[in-house]
Order: sequence, then structure tokens, then C-alpha cells
Amino acid sequence: MEVLGRVKVINPVQQVSASFKKRELVVTTEEQYPQHILIEFTQDKTDLLNNYNVGEQVKVSINLRGREWVNPQGETKYFNSIQGWRIEKAQAEVPAAAAAPQMPPMPPAAAFEPATNFNEEEHDDLPF
Repeated sequence: MEVLGRVKVINPVQQVSASFKKRELVVTTEEQYPQHILIEFTQDKTDLLNNYNVGEQVKVSINLRGREWVNPQGETKYFNSIQGWRIEKAQAEVPAAAAAPQMPPMPPAAAFEPATNFNEEEHDDLPF
């Protein structure tokens, strides 16, 4: 899955434990009702954010993660997180005319001669 938008926040690396670190990124989508999406990058992926700045257009590849937790009172709770694993600068949209491959011009219809040896009675092996 991917999230497209503009970087709103890049937090510093958080060393959660001796063996686990994370870094949070907030991307604001550009749609009728913009969403502020918090995306976590963990372990060696935290370094991916070093080359990005607030305000840049990005495309972030994500995985959705979910987990179950039972609190001391015995109630089961569920938590979701969005984990980033790749980030790249978003390509500026190219107008459709410029993006379409250029086809060579078609010759005028008069450049083709009509078939003169056509015989409807001849058998052909076409299935239709």
C-alpha cells in the first residue's frame, strides 16, 4: 500500500529500548478532506527519513500492522499501526498529452488501394 502527500512532521529517532528504535513521519494527504497520517519507521528504516524535509511531496510504501493486548482487568484491546518501509519523492504529475507516447502520423486513407482480388466464395480458415 502507498500513501501520497506532503511531509508535515519528521520526528527525531526514539530509542525505545536497547534493541528497538523508531522514527515517526506525518504525511498530509492532498484530497478534499486532507488526512494527517502518522507513519512509523523502525530499526534500520529510520535512516530513510534523513534526506527528506517538511513540505516535500512524497510517496510512502506502508504495511498495516495490528496487535491484540489483554489489560490487567482482562479486557482485550486491539491496536493498529502504520509501518513505513520505503519513501521516495513524488513525481510531479505530467499533463496527459505530454505523458502519452507520440504515435507517428497516420497516412491518409487515399494512400491505401482497395483490394481488387477479393472473392467472397473463397474459403478461409478464420474461426469467425
